[in-house]
Amino acid sequence: MKNMNTELNDNQQLAVETPSGPLIILAGPGSGKTRVITHRIAYLIESLNIDPHRILAVTFTNKAAREMRERIHQLLGDKAISLSMGTFHSICARILRVDGSKIDLPTNFVIYDTADQLALIRQIQSNLNIDSKKFPPRQILSTISSAKNKRFTDSTYQKNVENYFEEVVGRVFKEYTKGLSQSGAVDFDDLLGKTLELFENSALILEKYTSRYIHTLIDEFQDTNVIQYQIAQLIASTHKNITVVGDPDQSIYSWRAADIRNIEYLRRDFPTVQTILLEQNYRSTEHILKAADSVINQLPNRPNKSTWTNNPQGEKVYSYTATDSDTEGQFIADEIRRLTQNTRYNYSDFAVMYRINAQSRAIEDALIRKSIPYRIVGGTRFYDRLEIRDVIAYLRVIYNPFDSFAFQRIVNIPKRNIGKKSLEQILNSSLELGISPIDVCAGITNNDSRFPTFTSRRKENLQQLVHQIEMLEEYSKQNTIIELLDKLLSTINYREHLTETDTEHAEGRWENIEELRSVATLYQDVSPDSTLSQFLEEIALVSDVDGPNDETPTVTLTSLHSAKGLEFPVVFMPGLEEGLLPSIRSFDDPKQLEEERRVFYVGMTRAEHILYLTRSASRFLYGTFRNNPPSRFLNDISEENLQYPFRETTFTTEIKERGLRGAAQTRQTEKQENLKLQIASYQPGDQVVHKKFGNGTVIECTVLQDDQQIIVAFEGQGIKKLMLSFAPLSPR
Repeated sequence: MKNMNTELNDNQQLAVETPSGPLIILAGPGSGKTRVITHRIAYLIESLNIDPHRILAVTFTNKAAREMRERIHQLLGDKAISLSMGTFHSICARILRVDGSKIDLPTNFVIYDTADQLALIRQIQSNLNIDSKKFPPRQILSTISSAKNKRFTDSTYQKNVENYFEEVVGRVFKEYTKGLSQSGAVDFDDLLGKTLELFENSALILEKYTSRYIHTLIDEFQDTNVIQYQIAQLIASTHKNITVVGDPDQSIYSWRAADIRNIEYLRRDFPTVQTILLEQNYRSTEHILKAADSVINQLPNRPNKSTWTNNPQGEKVYSYTATDSDTEGQFIADEIRRLTQNTRYNYSDFAVMYRINAQSRAIEDALIRKSIPYRIVGGTRFYDRLEIRDVIAYLRVIYNPFDSFAFQRIVNIPKRNIGKKSLEQILNSSLELGISPIDVCAGITNNDSRFPTFTSRRKENLQQLVHQIEMLEEYSKQNTIIELLDKLLSTINYREHLTETDTEHAEGRWENIEELRSVATLYQDVSPDSTLSQFLEEIALVSDVDGPNDETPTVTLTSLHSAKGLEFPVVFMPGLEEGLLPSIRSFDDPKQLEEERRVFYVGMTRAEHILYLTRSASRFLYGTFRNNPPSRFLNDISEENLQYPFRETTFTTEIKERGLRGAAQTRQTEKQENLKLQIASYQPGDQVVHKKFGNGTVIECTVLQDDQQIIVAFEGQGIKKLMLSFAPLSPR
């Protein structure tokens, strides 16, 4: 094995060579935690002669597991081939394959993925006559998953229902459990839950694993949920050699059931635990680290640790305020172009990290206009997103009914049960007769003998589509683009379609639709006489850019939650505004607000050399124009670590540099700068309904500068304080 003394600092060496007992390694960002955990495994095998078969190493992704195994192989060669390593789910699956029969689980069980789970739930809803429109399958599945993570069985869940929705979930949950059992199947939540059940119900099986694994090591411990912690705690209960590596300052996945309290639980269950701090940062410059520390130090009850570095002081953090989101995107593109032309950086050295995916649109537009290649991590380019393509396809058919490709996209959005064979018949008739697919559909519904015969149900669905397109086509001749877009969305009930088909991501997808509305509004504002044809042409031009090949250096665009574990020489963080980061949804929840601060900290500490924190004085987002104040987190950064680039722009130069939509947003700013809402939309006592919280009664509605704050008492959900522009509220 290599001489590790030459590769590790003193605290890293101490963490590696602590021979036994429970150990917490609090590893700050860029402190070499992966190096430490791999060297510790190598030390246990090489220096303490621990059989690799008796070491359990847990990571959170298959990619991380592969990387760890490769690093250990570099240190030890084939000695560690029998090491037990993988994700919690993969390790639990192995345990259940061998010993699951003790809890009546077949050894040949299958693992249901999300598609399998949804198919089963839809079947159950059909059998129980439960309306899938009122109770979307994804929403039910998400609720069942959450219940399993809290260790509810279907029977204990049914005993604790508090409203009608939960009563419906309880009935589905019972049949869902039965359906999995009948199919000899488990889902991903079961892999964890049933392993814990196995350990709790069989002392012999638990002893088998506690005796086998002398050392248990867990990476990214702050991301574990309660069940994962309990499994690890039981496995380590005999030898008490449990090493966890993590950083509570980077705990940002509570929405995935990650529980930051697990570090305290470990201290409770293993009172002799040692704590070693890894505070030396090898990634970032001193200015970036000081700025990040000043933000995270505001967290209450955080560990007494800080980061430091021997790296150069580097450039101060850039703080830039743009006129609007398009100016912000233009600034980012210009800075990337300037740095690539004047320094050693290439495009792959840059990352743009945002709080919500809808923010990417303005940035993508700016990069495209500058011919800067980019890729999106964990996401899709704005104009390639399914919901955007759906709506644009409708607009294309309204403009040109002969657009057969767009017709194929919209014919089953929302679902109309037009199968592949039926669609082929429609398209073939269109080609043979030289008429549009919409005219073919009209002929089918009118029982014209020239066209194929469809069932009455399908004819009704096609008749609805024909009526909608004809009505919208006529509407487009007399109304603006934004009015047409709004009419289209309401006519096809597109928001409801998103909720029914993808409950988990419906909110984020609707935010992208609202951003498309922003594009249409701004385009209309700068060119009031523009036609639907011109708008579609503008969209096509800005979205028609060749994607980079694998060898092309590209700028990385990513959400902050997907940025965990990444690092880049230059990082841009746009949208540093109240309501975006921190998210408006965290304003009334101190724990969520703390997590928003950690999200900001994670983003800052991805930067190696240069960090830009940008915001817009005004922003058109969620279809609403708002003047958001700067993020409260910016106030925590010392002026000693900040610098302020400044560029003068005029409306004339903006048209040249940013195109029509960018200039339009400036004009929109000027027009709406002083607008205020004058009349409250709701009065105390009004009855309302919210898509998530259900029925409620308005307690108070307060007019703000460009929004309204509404306080509602929801049945079984308590009192919620909401911003009206964000809340999916409607009168009841």
